[in-house]
Amino acid sequence: MEKTWNQRCLPMLLLLAILSADTNHNNIIFLRQTAADGVTPEEATHLRDEVREMFYHAFNGYMEHAFPLDELKPLSCGGEDSLGGYALTLIDSLDMLALLGDRERFTSSVDWIGKNLRFDINKTVSVFETTIRVLGGLLSAHLIASDYATGMRIPSYDNQLFDLAEDLARRMLPAFDTPTGIPFGSVNLLYGVDEQESRITSTAGGGTLTLEFGMLSRLTNDPIFEQVTKNAVRGLWARRSKLNLVGAHINVFTGEWTQKDAGIGTSIDSFYEYLLKAYLLFGDEEYLFIFQEAYAAAMHYLYNDPWYVEVNMDSAAIVWPLFNSLQAFWPGLQVLAGDIDPAIRTHAAFFSVWKRYGFTPEGFNLATLTVQQGQKSYPLRPELIESTYWLYKATRDPRYLDVGRDMVVSLQYGARCPCGYCHIVDVEFHNKEDHMESFFLAETVKYLWLLFDLASGPDNLVENGPYKYIFSTEGHLLPATPQISLIREHCSYLGAYCKGGSIEQESRKSDISIHPQENNASALSGSWVHSSYPSDSSFLKSTTTAGLMKGLCPGLTHGQKYGISYLDATSTVQEDHSTHQRENVADSHSLLVVSQQSADKSLSNNRNNDHDRNDSQGISRSHPAGFTGEKIRNYYQCFLMTLLGNSAIVDKTGSITTTSDLTALYPLVF
Repeated sequence: MEKTWNQRCLPMLLLLAILSADTNHNNIIFLRQTAADGVTPEEATHLRDEVREMFYHAFNGYMEHAFPLDELKPLSCGGEDSLGGYALTLIDSLDMLALLGDRERFTSSVDWIGKNLRFDINKTVSVFETTIRVLGGLLSAHLIASDYATGMRIPSYDNQLFDLAEDLARRMLPAFDTPTGIPFGSVNLLYGVDEQESRITSTAGGGTLTLEFGMLSRLTNDPIFEQVTKNAVRGLWARRSKLNLVGAHINVFTGEWTQKDAGIGTSIDSFYEYLLKAYLLFGDEEYLFIFQEAYAAAMHYLYNDPWYVEVNMDSAAIVWPLFNSLQAFWPGLQVLAGDIDPAIRTHAAFFSVWKRYGFTPEGFNLATLTVQQGQKSYPLRPELIESTYWLYKATRDPRYLDVGRDMVVSLQYGARCPCGYCHIVDVEFHNKEDHMESFFLAETVKYLWLLFDLASGPDNLVENGPYKYIFSTEGHLLPATPQISLIREHCSYLGAYCKGGSIEQESRKSDISIHPQENNASALSGSWVHSSYPSDSSFLKSTTTAGLMKGLCPGLTHGQKYGISYLDATSTVQEDHSTHQRENVADSHSLLVVSQQSADKSLSNNRNNDHDRNDSQGISRSHPAGFTGEKIRNYYQCFLMTLLGNSAIVDKTGSITTTSDLTALYPLVF
């Protein structure tokens, strides 16, 4: 069905209305008109240095006036405990200190944390916030401090941050012991889950734990961390609607949705983010399958070019025509997925709101073109800056440097306080609040600094370091080292990383239940205190030796590699234990697991009359933006080969493809 005039033109008219609207306030007069005066390389260098000064203004303010409390009160120059009382801002800032090459403060900070931080405390903390801020911060800093290749290795460092990270994660494991596998929102670090703990959690809270916990499994050789977080994702996805949409809040015991509003913003945002990033970091194709289906549904039902709305997950009826500030991460995610054109249009729309007010409010009503009542604040969020960085990295379009410059001006003139940077209570009047979230140092200034450093001729760990990095949702640097990225990957290419020692080649059932309804209790039972692989683990056996090996390595079974949880029990193919089956594992690169879903779960079967909309946007329903499974797998192979240097890859036909061949076909955004 052809789009009506309103469907084609109304979104762009709305964008023009925002850009031309007179707000009758004087709060945006400091924003520069940059269209005719682009950022020069020299100015980019000055802006990079200015952002560096912004970081140290806030970091020094925290260390002098708030440390070791969690967060800074930048107006009164005091401090407060907001999460767990364990120097949260310092932990969140560690990899930024390393990124800036500040060896002295990075070393002293790591040393203090190793000697003073403990998690055996009677504190009830958010599983989500503690994972992304503290666990992610510790793991990122550990991998930098322990590796000569990063240029920031600390000679006296003896894995103290790693030990703390493992201890913290084990203290959060009781939260996952639910009938659905979806974790409670909070856990007491000393006593586990309180009897009165709420059984309602957000989709983002339950589905944004895979990177940090998965990385810990690879570093500890203990699969329990990855198992529970993957079960949580499966538990959420198994309860998606027939439209392949998920709601905002769910009961972790019954699996019933308590809020059925589907969107890409508040309470859901990073669920999408971690699906793609878990695939890029770990190579687990099950995450890719889920992402492809979830992304296609989001683009079909939520996307009203260039904006996104919230709809009922069952009927797709619009319930909330609102731009939510947390949606601003989406263009950056689209860059990673290779869907650049809609990312450019959406970023321009989102930035138009920033231009109007000097900041993005928590909510902007698309029907009234006004700030949503009760959502007028800007708590120094990084999402729009993050997307600006990724779009500049992908396109090198200088307009994004102009955007970054406007953002620096906004923060410097509108949010700077005596000891740091303040929350903006009301974006229309720029009233300030005496609070600075730790993510301002972990993300907001980090992405700004990376943007201008990239334009100046990059000289940092991310752009020139030994590894490719995936950014966590808190902006922490997670390196795609061979140990992390290739531990479960079939070694079908030369120069691949494989664990030494014997590897069981027989076919086994996956440790993780193929039925989403099965809970984590059996997986958790007796596992919290063990650090070795169980005898039936789907991971490779741990040994004391590891290194680069040439040739072919034993692969995973079909079920282990492709995530058989999607298949109905009645349709699960019985895999035999023969050499023929093992060869099929090496050769199978299809998406048949997804195609065997039941008809009532198929997105395409729910859109029989909607071909024109997807076609007009150039988006394939099965593979968004034409980003097919084969293409993204080649993209990932190229990504892995970049890690390993100019290795050659042996495809299933036996032909050899060089790194340069693949990079020409699938240029990396990283």
